[in-house]
Amino acid sequence: MARLFRESRRDSSSSSSSNGFPAVSAGVGGGGGGSGGLPSPFPDLGVPLSAADLREAAYEVLVASSRTTGGKPLTYIPQASAAGPASPASASSVSSANTSSPSLQRSLTSSAASKMKKALGLRSSASSKGGSPGSGGGGGAKAAPRRPATVGELMRVQMRVSEPADARIRRGLLRIAASQLGRRAEAMVLPLEFLQQFKASDFPDPQEYEAWQSRNLKLLEAGLLVHPLVPLNKSDISAQRLRQIIRAAYDRPLETGKNSESMQVLRSAVMSLAGRSDDGTSDGCHWADGFPLNLHLYQMLVEACFDNDDGTVVDEIDEVMELLKKTWVILGINQMLHNLCFAWALFNHFVMSGQVDIELLSAAENQLGEVAKDAKTTKDPNYSKVLSSTLSSIMGWTEKRLLAYHETFNTSNIESMQGIVSIGVSAARVLVEDISHEYRRRRKEETDVARSRIETYIRSSLRTAFAQRMEEADSKRSSRNPTPVLSILAKDIGDLAIKEKNLYSPILKTWHPLASGVAVATLHSCFGNELKQFIAGLTELTPDTVQVLKAADKLEKDLVNIAVEDSVDSDDGGKSLIREMPPYEAENAIANLVKVWIKERIDRLKGWVDRNLKQETWNPGANRENIAPSSVEMLRVVGETLDAFFQLPIPMHPVLLPDLMFGLDRSLQLYVSKAKSGCGTRNSFMPQLPPLTRCEVGSNLLFKKKEKPQNPQYRGSQNGTTNGADPLALPQLCVRLNTLQFVRGELENLEKKIKTGLRNVESAQADVTDGLDIKFELCQTSCQEGIQQLCETTAYKVTFYDLGHVLWDILYVGDVASSRVEILLRELDPVLETISGMVHNKVRNRAITALMKATFDGFLLVLLAGGPLRAFTRQDSQIIEDDFKALKDLFLADGDGLPEELVDKASSQVKNVLPLLRTDSESLIDRFKRMMAESNRSAAKNRLSLPPTTGHWSPNEPNTVLRVLCYRYDETATKFLKKTYNLPKKI
Repeated sequence: MARLFRESRRDSSSSSSSNGFPAVSAGVGGGGGGSGGLPSPFPDLGVPLSAADLREAAYEVLVASSRTTGGKPLTYIPQASAAGPASPASASSVSSANTSSPSLQRSLTSSAASKMKKALGLRSSASSKGGSPGSGGGGGAKAAPRRPATVGELMRVQMRVSEPADARIRRGLLRIAASQLGRRAEAMVLPLEFLQQFKASDFPDPQEYEAWQSRNLKLLEAGLLVHPLVPLNKSDISAQRLRQIIRAAYDRPLETGKNSESMQVLRSAVMSLAGRSDDGTSDGCHWADGFPLNLHLYQMLVEACFDNDDGTVVDEIDEVMELLKKTWVILGINQMLHNLCFAWALFNHFVMSGQVDIELLSAAENQLGEVAKDAKTTKDPNYSKVLSSTLSSIMGWTEKRLLAYHETFNTSNIESMQGIVSIGVSAARVLVEDISHEYRRRRKEETDVARSRIETYIRSSLRTAFAQRMEEADSKRSSRNPTPVLSILAKDIGDLAIKEKNLYSPILKTWHPLASGVAVATLHSCFGNELKQFIAGLTELTPDTVQVLKAADKLEKDLVNIAVEDSVDSDDGGKSLIREMPPYEAENAIANLVKVWIKERIDRLKGWVDRNLKQETWNPGANRENIAPSSVEMLRVVGETLDAFFQLPIPMHPVLLPDLMFGLDRSLQLYVSKAKSGCGTRNSFMPQLPPLTRCEVGSNLLFKKKEKPQNPQYRGSQNGTTNGADPLALPQLCVRLNTLQFVRGELENLEKKIKTGLRNVESAQADVTDGLDIKFELCQTSCQEGIQQLCETTAYKVTFYDLGHVLWDILYVGDVASSRVEILLRELDPVLETISGMVHNKVRNRAITALMKATFDGFLLVLLAGGPLRAFTRQDSQIIEDDFKALKDLFLADGDGLPEELVDKASSQVKNVLPLLRTDSESLIDRFKRMMAESNRSAAKNRLSLPPTTGHWSPNEPNTVLRVLCYRYDETATKFLKKTYNLPKKI
């Protein structure tokens, strides 16, 4: 089957004969304007007979077969006799007009009601040819040509036989009839009979005679030697003799005439060959009924059915067909061969009309239906060969156009597409189903030839159209039109799909129910191949890239929609077509490129954070806001990144936003982490408590002048210096605090910016931000933690590092009354002014609160862990309480400072411990013992274990009570501590 279609697509060409003469075209002599016809589908004759030779020979057969079988003479009324007075040359013909053959001499009447035209679906053209036959075209500047008055005259004119030639043919037939009275035409070898009836003297000049003789000899050669009905025996003497005679005649004209000796020899050889038959019973003369000579001759007769001027079927087609049928007995033609020849002629004349005569196309389609019926009823090998070559030629022509029907058909000629497709499919069906042996072997598979061919046409034509659109798209792109080629192509392919659906698919659906689906699946595949190569070469996101991918995504959706619509009623609901259209994944490609873009931006931002924070000095004079310039620059970069993201011409901003936000959040978190890193924590500045010891009781001087007080040891800061400045100085710490607060506040602005950006993108919907968690959670949390950490770090660094000399070297060292809290208050006052003046109002109270808590902790540590140089009496408790009230009042600031509730809450621990200082030592010892007993800490020998230092000071905590006793300046406490723990007076 595949071989048949390959052969059918191969353009047939008229090959030259072995003698070097051109082959005969069945279209030669066809009327009508437009393009040339198709090459003849019939095999080459192998004998140099021209189209004119064949036409004259066919006309001779026509006239001979149309004469009566009786004894009446055969006459003819020449055309000249109907135009005016009879000329001498035609007088004899006129005188015998009454006895002429009725079949040829029947007068022509209007054939508007032609049965054959109706059967073929043709309209009568009589009304357009100037009225009834023979009527003049009066009134016009130029008279219309006179129409033939009889069928015979019509045939002569249609076959382009001159009147002298026609007169000679009829004279010859009269002579033949006179010499062979009663003999039928099919029993005579007409070329032989004509050679015997005429001599050179019967022709106007020798050249015409020689051409006439040569033609008849070539006919004998073609019919008896080259293409005989009954195959020749190689040793046949008659055939050898005839071949010799013909070859000799080519060099020297043969002497003809009744009494010519050479004619007698020729007659003997010819009749011996012509009279042969397969069964030996035939009384006919088989000189013109061998394939393909008879087909070439008959095709010339069929051509007479078409008007010489416009190529349309003549109105007198019924009468003409009656005459043609009379030649069948001579030419060995039957109804099937006639149907095939006529179908070919109709189709060929449609081609010759420039493919504009739709009536001829429709008639050819109807006639081809008869051929298809015939093909199923016969197994004649000769017929099958002719059928195959004829249909292959037709199919070759149709497929050449249908395999690229977008180039062939448009809105101006779409009317012809239905018929051309129908003819092409019908030819394919006959070739495959009735001729192909391969198909017959595989018939159980029930191959749908029509659907298969239509699918082939669709795919081939659309691939061709796609290639053309690619070239056009490439040519459209220029410096003035920088649109990417694939974007232009996607739009063109979308338009092509719509055109396919609206213009071509309604026609093709007759044979293929999923015509539109197959078309868009083909286009989807073609564009997908180009897109795949494009995506494979992508390395970065550019406007052109996004434009191409968006165009591809839109095209795919349009194509899939067409396929789905087309396959709604199909058996599988279009699943097979959809499987043929794997997704372009354009959105995924865009998403992947955007993710690469996001990663590059985030990596760049992280690198920027690392570089700029290394150079940041946290200088409070950098700007009026007392924030780090690096934070302003970083947030500017983040904002620009968001702007660039929302300016990306992509359709999935909401989908990809979380990736970008996470990256930005991590980068901001990195900045915040680095901004607070190295500053230490609260515990970094908390002193390590000294071991429990006893104050020096009984000494007038608590320490010698040369001795330095033993202060608590500090945990040193983990931070170094940067650019020669102290990054942990109070102003620098305030800048860090402000910076974190600034970042935290700007996060809200960034979140608003994101929501606005989402609403403004092209893919935005009314509720586009609903369901999206647009928060910088990591950075927000890090800012909160960082602000808390920096507040505590600042407070404890100021308290225990900057003011440590006051706490440990001055406050309550020696005489309590002479080293009170005023000096600490004087040192705290500028600190509070610095914080109040520099720190942002939203974190100012937090910073001061942290400082207050640190100061209270430091105050309490002086009382409970101030070292052996401090000793308190019960009378000192009132001074200490007054000092602590003054410390609280510093932070209350007469109502302008911290809220009283906040100060009270922060001071609760100190207030709870201060009553212990006014409690007598016996009561403290009893309390301590009771708490130790309750906690099961008493040893076996009534010795109390040393309670651990928890750092959580409370009147209900044994270590706190014990420390009050250690710093109690009386004998009771001294004896208890000496007896119980043997505490030393010095560290």
